[in-house]
Amino acid sequence: MFLSKITVTNFKNYEFQEFVFSERLNCVMGLNGVGKTNILDAIYYLCMCKSYFAGQDKNVVKQGENFFRLDGTFIKKERSEHIVFKVQPSKKKEILKNESPYEKIIDHVGQYPIVMIAPDDTQLAQEGSEARRRFLDNSLSQIDDVYLSNLLIYNRLIDQRNTALKQFAQKNTFQATLIESYNRQLIPLGEYIFEQRKKFFEEFFPIFEEFFKFISNKSDAVYLSYNSKLADQNFEALLQNALPRDKILQRTSVGIHKDDLIFGIKNLPVKKFASQGQLKSFILALKLAQFEILKKAKQVAPILLLDDIFDKLDETRIRQLLHLLHQQGFGQIFITDTHLERIKLIISDLNYNSKLFQIENLDNLLSVKNL
Repeated sequence: MFLSKITVTNFKNYEFQEFVFSERLNCVMGLNGVGKTNILDAIYYLCMCKSYFAGQDKNVVKQGENFFRLDGTFIKKERSEHIVFKVQPSKKKEILKNESPYEKIIDHVGQYPIVMIAPDDTQLAQEGSEARRRFLDNSLSQIDDVYLSNLLIYNRLIDQRNTALKQFAQKNTFQATLIESYNRQLIPLGEYIFEQRKKFFEEFFPIFEEFFKFISNKSDAVYLSYNSKLADQNFEALLQNALPRDKILQRTSVGIHKDDLIFGIKNLPVKKFASQGQLKSFILALKLAQFEILKKAKQVAPILLLDDIFDKLDETRIRQLLHLLHQQGFGQIFITDTHLERIKLIISDLNYNSKLFQIENLDNLLSVKNL
C-alpha cells in the first residue's frame, strides 16, 4: 500500500498544489516555516480524517478561505483507490472513496494505516495522561472499528453525564434514574475499551523494549505500565462508589477516560529523570513499536511520516534509525528536513526508489521543485 498522489487545496499555507510520490521514499527539504510539515499533515489527514497537529478543522483552512479539499490516490493490493475530503469547518465533512460517500466517517479510519513521528512527540512523556491516551486510541482506532465507535459514544456519554452533574449542583437537585441510565450505557463501552487497551499493551511492551535497546544502543532497563482502575474493580462498582465524589466535583471521576501509561527508565519516571537522549530513544521506540503492531494487525506496512526528526537526533541515533529503515518491512516513507546535503546523504544511504521535493517561499509565493 502507498500514496501515489495528493492534491491539496486551501490546506494550511497551500492554495493549490499537487504532489506525485515515490512508492518507497519521499524527502521534503526546505527552511523552517515554508510548509514541509503541512505536506505530511495533509497525508495524515487523508488517512485519519483529522490533522495531527491542529485540534479543529478551522485551524487547518488556509487563512482567508472557508474550505479545504484533499484529493489522494492510494495503490492498495495493486488497485487504485481515490479518496476525496471536502471540508467546511461549519458543516459536516464529506469523504468520498472512488466517488462514493462513506455512510459514516469512522469507516474510513484504519483503511490506510499511518504512523507520524514528530519533534513534539516528547509531549507523550512530558505532558498529562490525555496525550498518552490519545496514543493508545490512535493505535487501536486504526485496528478495531468497534473500539473507535465505542470510544466516541463513551466520550459523548461522559460529556452528558458531566453536564447533568453540573446542573444538579446548580439547581440543588439530583436524579438518580438519569445517572443510572448513563451508567448502564457507559459500563459495557468502558469495559470493552479497557480490555482492548490491556491486550494491546501486553503485545506492545516487548516490541517497544527491543526497539529502545536498539535505538539507544544501551541496555537501560525501561518499563511501561498500563494504569487503569478497571484492572482492580469492575466498572459498575467504580461508578457507584465514586458517585458521592462525582456529585461534589460535578464530573465523572472514574472510568477509562482516566487511564494512563506510566513511562520509566531505571525505575525512575521518564518525565523527571530521563536525559534528552533517553527521552528521544523512548519516543522513537514507542512510535516504531506502534508501526509494528499496526503492520501485524493490518497485514500491510503503514505509511511512515518522519517530520524533522533528524535535526533533533545525535549521530548515533540517526545511524541506528537509518539501520532500521534499511531493513525489510517498511513501506512508504516520508521525511522532512532543513538540510539538503543531509537529505541527499539519507537518500544515498537508504538506496530506495526516491523523490526529493524542495519547498521555497519566494515573495510570499510557494515554490515546489522536484530535485
